[in-house]
Amino acid sequence: MASSAEIANTAIAMVAGESSGDLLASRLLSGLRVHLPQARMHGIGGAKMAEHGFVSDWPMEKLTVRGLFEVIPRYREIKSIQNALRDQLLAEKPAVFVGVDYPGFNLGLEMQLKQAGIPTVHFIGPQIWAWRGGRIKKIAKAVSHMLVVFPFEEEIYRQAGIPVTYVGHPLAEVIPLLPDVAAARVALNLPAAAKVIAILPGSRMSELKYNTAAFIGAAKLLARREPGLHFVVPMAGAKQREYFVQLLAQAGLTDVPLRLLDGQSHTALAAADAVLVASGTASLEVALFKKPMVIAYRMMRASWEIMRHMGYQPWIGLPNILAREFLVPELLQDAATPQALADALWQQLSDVSLQASLRQRFTEMHHALLRDTASASAQAVLRVMNMAKD
Repeated sequence: MASSAEIANTAIAMVAGESSGDLLASRLLSGLRVHLPQARMHGIGGAKMAEHGFVSDWPMEKLTVRGLFEVIPRYREIKSIQNALRDQLLAEKPAVFVGVDYPGFNLGLEMQLKQAGIPTVHFIGPQIWAWRGGRIKKIAKAVSHMLVVFPFEEEIYRQAGIPVTYVGHPLAEVIPLLPDVAAARVALNLPAAAKVIAILPGSRMSELKYNTAAFIGAAKLLARREPGLHFVVPMAGAKQREYFVQLLAQAGLTDVPLRLLDGQSHTALAAADAVLVASGTASLEVALFKKPMVIAYRMMRASWEIMRHMGYQPWIGLPNILAREFLVPELLQDAATPQALADALWQQLSDVSLQASLRQRFTEMHHALLRDTASASAQAVLRVMNMAKD
């Protein structure tokens, strides 16, 4: 078996297509850098990956899009990037390729790289337990080793003959078991005794497009109900912030008392009493911060009509999926009206016994997901690299 020293100067390629993947990949990179301080790590990623010396050959924002139909106008550009990266990696032959989530892009790339003899690791198993289970056949052809972040996933991939390692969820390490509410409020200059609502409409432009009016419309109704409420809205980047402000103007919602933040989503969640959040990884972050929440999502009508028939379970929010019950409300598409969101959020904000129950359940969830993810995922990748060297 090859030693770490023998592969220290080789290249490791990675692709993360959105902000949640950037965070997840940064944990893996932090573990790999311990063993491979000089390795060239490049591909497509974001700012958190760059903190570990990762070089992005294309801006991650080029890939950030969601929805079956929303991707169509961007298809040529995204496909062109995928082909260019494929050609670059086939010529370079990195020691391993790691696709971080973003399966529509990464699995196709991984299949071509694996066929050319480049070992492939996929970090965060596609949610085949939620929808499109038939993808596991493609995964078997594309992936040399799967890293999963939920305990129940390991058996699914093992039964399909796909080498797999459960590494825990990186967010469970990043987020403290006992968030410091007081410190977060000081950091954001929020009154210690105020009621604070964090609003996370999404990091993708398409999410902002469809969620903003309903989410901020709900904030407007809540502000009328209790004028002393504070609303904080973390923005994923400057482009997202600019677009969000534009959407507020179009919807006539510029009078809502919002505090826009540049990043700082975790500080906002720590400071919040309740959260309105778009479905996705962010809902798990809210749960790990032990906050009551309402999960909501809107998308292009055509995408919704197709996707709403494709799920295998009644939940879409990760906290509810992990709990196997509706711990928190989910309001989707036409149900996600400003009034419905405001009413559901008010209950989360005002029901003290509900808040205590959720804290207990979310604490149990946190412990179940807590592992040394950086080390476990790095060791798995190193094993794949060593096996390829033998």
